[in-house]
Amino acid sequence: MLYILDRANLLNILSSEAASLKNMARPDKVYCDNTNIMYALTESIDTGTKRETFFLNQLRSAGHKVFYPKQGDFLVDGKLLFKIGGKQKAFDQIKDTPDSYLAVDDEEVGRGNRIPLWMFGFLY
Repeated sequence: MLYILDRANLLNILSSEAASLKNMARPDKVYCDNTNIMYALTESIDTGTKRETFFLNQLRSAGHKVFYPKQGDFLVDGKLLFKIGGKQKAFDQIKDTPDSYLAVDDEEVGRGNRIPLWMFGFLY
């Protein structure tokens, strides 16, 4: 049933691998397709979940393949690792990983591997 809701663009199912029997039985993470659906279901939304939902929605809408990695939050197209967070987020968890980036909220301008989260809205 979850995969039907994913195909209907009501949910975004995130798995660590492209296709396996384990992932079909139990996905790693389940997100609403977009933040508007989240606000329709409840008044209080966790800020971190809202950030991750926005990021995942924008990348998938742009045609990128997104998976759940062992470290970080999202693995895009099998090579780019992203950690999502606020202005104070540091590279501690992904510092030794090549092609790793922070997508940070509450920042206007990016520096180095820190990309403002709002910029991913232009991928749509």
